[in-house]
Amino acid sequence: MGHFLMKLVPRMFLAGTVLAGVVYGQAPVGQSPASSTFASPSSLTGAAAMAPAEPSEVAADVPDTTPDTAVEPASLLPDLPALPSHKTSLIGGTIEKLDRVRDELTVRIFGGGKMKIYFDPRTHIYKDGSEASVSELRLGDRVYVDTILNGSNIFARNIRLKTAGGGESQGRVISYRPDQGELIVRDALSPQPLKLRLTPQTRIIDNGRAVAANQLVPGALVAVKFGAQQDGHDLAREVTVLATPGASFTFAGRITGLDLSTGVLTLLSATDGKSYDIYLDSSTAAANDKLHQAADVTVVALFDGGHYVARSLTVN
Repeated sequence: MGHFLMKLVPRMFLAGTVLAGVVYGQAPVGQSPASSTFASPSSLTGAAAMAPAEPSEVAADVPDTTPDTAVEPASLLPDLPALPSHKTSLIGGTIEKLDRVRDELTVRIFGGGKMKIYFDPRTHIYKDGSEASVSELRLGDRVYVDTILNGSNIFARNIRLKTAGGGESQGRVISYRPDQGELIVRDALSPQPLKLRLTPQTRIIDNGRAVAANQLVPGALVAVKFGAQQDGHDLAREVTVLATPGASFTFAGRITGLDLSTGVLTLLSATDGKSYDIYLDSSTAAANDKLHQAADVTVVALFDGGHYVARSLTVN
């Protein structure tokens, strides 16, 4: 009997060890861990339920405290090259077509005609003088666009959206009738002249000071801000006299265009940042052998009612 018990005790001890190994997820003796069968956590009771969890289970319960990083979509785009420093032309009209996918719009120009204009993130958009976005442009909106030639495409450097009614124009005075308060301006952008109604409230400015309406002589170059139409005429709120025939002007800046065959010099003014076409006669051009593209020059020119004509030119 004692001999039988001595053989039975080791076998009972071995069976208890195997059972404990199964409960705690360990492989039985002689079996590899990969082939073992584990009890699900929900089926464990007693001491087995209190067994520590595997490291992977603990990590799954820890919240992710890594802060989110916001990425600006525009930063994912490649850097665009700087726009060429060409002379800008002002286009005024209403939006007839707008394609935000191809970044292009078609403007029906005041007075007739239409033009396709391209834009991209380099284009500045203003709504009643404040910064705006492309999403605020709508069909039928009245806009004024500063355009440049970018390769073979017409590109918008600035788009100004007017929602309060009215607009802006620049051109030469064709006539002014004080008895009727009617000013007719030939805008270079429109085939039809612009008819404006002047009232006692219209401000007329020359060199920053108020002047009389008799400064509005034929051939004078003016910039006009006008409001809603009345009796077929736009109401002029402000008329700025830019130049009158016979007036002399001094320009200083860099040559951005030079065509000696036609005698036209385009100068980027260091004073106001605008470009001016100045006509040269043959004697003025011949007297300056240092005249070339990008040269820094000073030009004294006479406004003849249509053009700035150089009277003297100095290469600095």
